[in-house]
Amino acid sequence: MAFKNIIDLHTHTDSSFDGHHSTMFLCETACMKGIRAVAFTDHLEIDAFYRDHFDRTAIQSFFEIAKAKSAFNGKLLVCVGAELGQAVYDKPIAEKLISSMNYDIVIGSIHNLPNLDDPYFMDFSDENVDYMELLQRYFECELELAQWAKFDTLAHMTYPLRYITGKYGIPVDMSKFREIIDEILVTLIRNEKALEINTAGLRQQIGETSPNETILRRYKELGGKLITIGSDAHYAKDLGAGIEEGYELALKCGFDRIAIYQNRTPTLIPIE
Repeated sequence: MAFKNIIDLHTHTDSSFDGHHSTMFLCETACMKGIRAVAFTDHLEIDAFYRDHFDRTAIQSFFEIAKAKSAFNGKLLVCVGAELGQAVYDKPIAEKLISSMNYDIVIGSIHNLPNLDDPYFMDFSDENVDYMELLQRYFECELELAQWAKFDTLAHMTYPLRYITGKYGIPVDMSKFREIIDEILVTLIRNEKALEINTAGLRQQIGETSPNETILRRYKELGGKLITIGSDAHYAKDLGAGIEEGYELALKCGFDRIAIYQNRTPTLIPIE
């Protein structure tokens, strides 16, 4: 099924420490790919905000995106965004940042637990690494983030599974986390925050979106209405990757519209 409104609301420029292409080049690529709208959401890791100079990244990223938004006006809808990592680990810094920048969209995410490495760097083949405990604590942090609710959409809700299951092939009984996942979803709904369908896993070893169909269906059952879809692209070639599959999954789970954000306000766009 071909879709005419390809909207990618989670992408990274070379202002991110792991991004690879300039904002202008990414906009040119998006236009060539027929993408209608894109949000650039560079990493701003709040738990290392000053230590790793994310305060500088925030300014650089904001102005590069703002320039591109102006340059591509009428050709591509460019949304000025940010991915706030671990915002609840230092809420005053996160809140000061949000209040000082005129963002269109703010993504909330958790990458690492306090004083622990990102799961990307962890060795889950080590018997001393308790991945079930890690997941429980991860979801507890996600719940706190959902309760804080000063973002717009919750990114890659099952992020550690990219590595636990995807990289190391460890099956996880997710029924163990049903109660806390429900609590996260209900909190998002109550606070009128979106749930992101992150399509990066479709091009990684795990081979599925984050969250997957089971959790997305549960979100719908509980009354969820707001969803965003993002490729989590760090390279130009991945812009828009998996968005059509994300649309198909959304339709399968009962959603017929996706949210796009401007000035931190959602507009629902038909999936067509």
